[in-house]
Amino acid sequence: MSATAWIAMGSLAAWGWLLLGQGFFWRTDQRLPGGGRRSARGRGPRAGASARPGPEDGGARPPSEETGSGSGPLPWPRVAIVVPARDEAEVLSLSLPSLLTQDYPGEAEIVLVDDGSTDGTGKLAGELAVRYGGLPLTVVSPGEPAPGWTGKLWALRHGMALARTRDPEFLLLTDADIAHEPDSLRLLVEAAVTEDFDLVSQMARLRVATLWERLIVPAFVYFFAQLYPFRWINARRPRATAAAGGCVLLRTRTAVRARVPEVIRQAVIDDVSLARAVRRSGGRVWLGLAERVDSVRPYPRLADLWRMVSRSAYAQLRHNPLLLAGTVAGLALVYLAPPVTLLAGLAGGDPVAALAGGLAWAVMAGTYVPMLRYYGQPLSLAPTLPVTALLYLFMTVDSAVQHYRGRGAAWKGRTYARPEAAPDRR
Repeated sequence: MSATAWIAMGSLAAWGWLLLGQGFFWRTDQRLPGGGRRSARGRGPRAGASARPGPEDGGARPPSEETGSGSGPLPWPRVAIVVPARDEAEVLSLSLPSLLTQDYPGEAEIVLVDDGSTDGTGKLAGELAVRYGGLPLTVVSPGEPAPGWTGKLWALRHGMALARTRDPEFLLLTDADIAHEPDSLRLLVEAAVTEDFDLVSQMARLRVATLWERLIVPAFVYFFAQLYPFRWINARRPRATAAAGGCVLLRTRTAVRARVPEVIRQAVIDDVSLARAVRRSGGRVWLGLAERVDSVRPYPRLADLWRMVSRSAYAQLRHNPLLLAGTVAGLALVYLAPPVTLLAGLAGGDPVAALAGGLAWAVMAGTYVPMLRYYGQPLSLAPTLPVTALLYLFMTVDSAVQHYRGRGAAWKGRTYARPEAAPDRR
């Protein structure tokens, strides 16, 4: 066989293993477990849509009969919602009202940590609390991060410490760009209590409105699931550990036992680090795709998405040049080789290369279909995954370049030259 055919065969073998041996990562059926999942069957308008409750509704909407708050744990545990926010005025009016108007049957409150914002984030939060009513809101500011802390974790430390003075049983850690359906908190708590989880996390549905968002966002979640298969995370005997930082429900006693967030204070990939700390302390972790939680942050340009990925990609590789080289080679073999060997085989009269490359490309596209369906995108995008993978390859290399230039992990005016990498998957 020709060298091209051998490469095509190697790629096809890799896809055969990924299809069957990587925790069925391509499936999208890992949704909120227990009573929470059953209650979510009648999904209403997506968060951020025009149906969001406003002042004319008198604040929070009453619980629907469909998701009846009379079911679930009784009494409902007390929850503190901690929201770190730095210069989030652009999205806060879409996200914070969704928390203020939660129909949670138990006691709950919100602590918004204004992390040195210069755009009036804290003031806007107070105005929204007056306008919408609902859950009580406290706005605090921790000042600049202490040495050795990343900004978000410093804000979480301050907010969690304040929240714990109210003795909540659960902490909901959610980002300022995340909008929740009115029953989101109730379903999260019900799942945690019913299934006895210490950490329940949902990967918020990211926005897919522009051309670049449609091309890159579903693939972002697809690649994450390939790296951290949800089935492996949620198994009784887990083989991987991760969480999604935009929506994490955490037992307070578990956070104390795991020494969170102090033990992960330098982590840029804080969600994976958090889950790792919880599991290391003996806690049970669950991660799945969200049905009631959405990101409202827009990424209209390629540059916006590029920054989102590149700021932490090299940290995920532990700033290791050998891991970077292996990742580039792996992406090339798995995602770029199939279309290249197919075309080369057709052009050069090499039927083995063409057939193996075509089959590998077909398997790749087939595994991408469930994620495109989850995001409501046309299935015609499935064959474009190699193009997206090439962009991710460039983003990863750029992340390494920025790191060695001393500009790694830059976010909202702060740069962490050599932050701690995410912990091992296990």
